[in-house]
Amino acid sequence: MLKDYFKFSLRTVSHRRLRSWLTMIGIFIGIAAVVALIGLGEGLREAINSQFGFLGTDIISVTASGGFGSPGTGAVDPLTDAELNEIRRVGGVERAAGRILESGKLEFNKNIGFGYAISMPDGDERDLMEHIMKLKAQNGRLLEDSDSGKVVLGSMFSEEDNGFGKPIRPGSKIELNDKEFEVVGILEKKGNFQIDGAVLINEDDLRNLVGRPGDDYDIIGVQFDEKADIDMIQKDIEKRLRAVRDVKEGEEDFSVQTPQQILESVNDVLLGIQIFVYIIAGISILVGGIGIMNTMYTAVVERTKEIGIMKSIGAKNSSIFLLFFIESGFLGSVGGAIGVLFGVLFASGMAFAGRIALGSDLISAHFSFWLLFGALLFSFAVGSIFGTIPALRAARLEPVEAMRFVK
Repeated sequence: MLKDYFKFSLRTVSHRRLRSWLTMIGIFIGIAAVVALIGLGEGLREAINSQFGFLGTDIISVTASGGFGSPGTGAVDPLTDAELNEIRRVGGVERAAGRILESGKLEFNKNIGFGYAISMPDGDERDLMEHIMKLKAQNGRLLEDSDSGKVVLGSMFSEEDNGFGKPIRPGSKIELNDKEFEVVGILEKKGNFQIDGAVLINEDDLRNLVGRPGDDYDIIGVQFDEKADIDMIQKDIEKRLRAVRDVKEGEEDFSVQTPQQILESVNDVLLGIQIFVYIIAGISILVGGIGIMNTMYTAVVERTKEIGIMKSIGAKNSSIFLLFFIESGFLGSVGGAIGVLFGVLFASGMAFAGRIALGSDLISAHFSFWLLFGALLFSFAVGSIFGTIPALRAARLEPVEAMRFVK
């Protein structure tokens, strides 16, 4: 019986193609917007999470947040040895090391590119930096304390399309800010643009290259005992740094964060954007639902005499209701299915274009089964709900009055 209802609804919709397509536009636009934007949002969320996923759970990052000066000068109010030594005195802190980040010009094979360099300290602090960034060499080796005039490059420099005409290998000579360095190793790919596109260089070499003093840092990496209370360690670090830098609580020119906190902040922003998307798409779907209601009301009026004939030969009110209810749900479902298809195609196309334009995997689209299934189910629900009132009106028509109806 139910199969016959679906066949009847399909035949009715096919006889009113133009009106049916116009009715489904609202649902189609809303569902396509939801699928495309949520898919892009989830892809962005996964990409961002992967950017921080390489950091361990026993790491705290302390950064100077007073802004940056002119190129090569680092932070306006950078961290110093005073802050580094104070952090090392905090209970639960096992090791701490500072590093500097500098942007600059890289030249290879008569091609010029711009990127940033990360300093590597000496001794035990080097081991900490390697632990924090989980550094491993794919080709060649990592830097050592005695390596002057040598660098290690991220994996993207070894790729064919690195922008320098050919891959850079261990043993190659490159120029950083017009000074020659030898490449001794290529890092394993991390799927993280911060590491895959970085130049690792010993701290003394980098300071000499950009002319920075020997006691300031952009970031201090802290490794703590995983059995310790991370909240207490974080509060203690903040308290000590406020005293060293002579700032009041709430006016800090530095930040102390775990990778998890950074991710939570980013995810909160993405969630806010997605909620905004839901609201905009919801308005479109609401308009589509009202369109379905209007169409079904028109269908009831046009088919009043047909309804009267069906009821006169024994059709029950429930059968009449079910016919119109299924038809409205069918309109919603078809609009939703088309919306899902176009949403997936649009988001995938935009993500592909973004990756080509930016040369980064940060832009991607991710579609979960529950997103697609939920979109289809929701579109059916919208059609069915907005078709309920017209279906009830059709079911309540009196057979004799309906058969007398003249359009």
